[in-house]
Amino acid sequence: MKYVITGGAGHISKPLALNLLAAGNEVTVVGRSEQHLKGLIEKGAKTAIGSVEDPAFLKRAFAGADAIYTMVPSNFGASNFKSYIRQIGSNYAAALRANNTKNVVNLSSIGAHMAEGAGPVSGLHFVEKEFNEIPEANILHLRPAYFFYNFLNLTGMIKQMNIIGSNFGGEQKLIMADPADIAEVATEALLKLNFKGKGVRYIASDERTVGEIATVLGSAIGKPDLQWTLFTDEQELGGLIQAGLPEDIAKNYSEMGHALNSGEMNSDYWKNRPQLRKTKLEDFAKEFALAYQD
Repeated sequence: MKYVITGGAGHISKPLALNLLAAGNEVTVVGRSEQHLKGLIEKGAKTAIGSVEDPAFLKRAFAGADAIYTMVPSNFGASNFKSYIRQIGSNYAAALRANNTKNVVNLSSIGAHMAEGAGPVSGLHFVEKEFNEIPEANILHLRPAYFFYNFLNLTGMIKQMNIIGSNFGGEQKLIMADPADIAEVATEALLKLNFKGKGVRYIASDERTVGEIATVLGSAIGKPDLQWTLFTDEQELGGLIQAGLPEDIAKNYSEMGHALNSGEMNSDYWKNRPQLRKTKLEDFAKEFALAYQD
């Protein structure tokens, strides 16, 4: 089988590519730099070096593939984050149509049922919608939960303020996912190609309240009394801008936090709740502790 994997050597794309290579398949990895793909090249991967912002490049990169894994990379330099996400989705869709690609696993997100109000995830809503309009293609949208590694962005807050928090919280559970678990699901789907038509699959590794999250992460770094603080949307936006994020990017992530706090972002997940994967918060806490120490 011939696979094309977008996302370079990212948290999900790299282990996914390695898994497919280990199974004896031909794998082409799309990335901006061959140097960043060196580890995959050494394992036998082919490369397609170029930008996902270039539709002509994507059409060439996708040619002849039996199945393709798509994901929209972050671009904090985008002047309009949602529009950027939608444009990359349109570029992918055009390349898939041009090559009459039959099988696609697309990385989306929990909350992608929301056409508006979920920050960058609302951009992914329209990526899903455009993919679903490709006739005769089998499309599986993976909707993982909040990535564990997002908590790594909060280590500075803990060191400077001795708190952890965001503009979501309360007693409702935050649904989380580990990239390794996501890669495992994507690998299975691409190897079996047993998805037909257009479908969605949620991926979650753990479900915990923010109070539990603060305790587990705090205990891992020697601060068992660490408390989660619920910020207002305005405080969250100001903090993100102060941390150096461009205003549009900060607005998008503050909006996503609001959707998490309201419960709407997770509402469709609870209606279609999957079996939890193997990685738990306590497993991630070890990685968190190492990052905190560094």
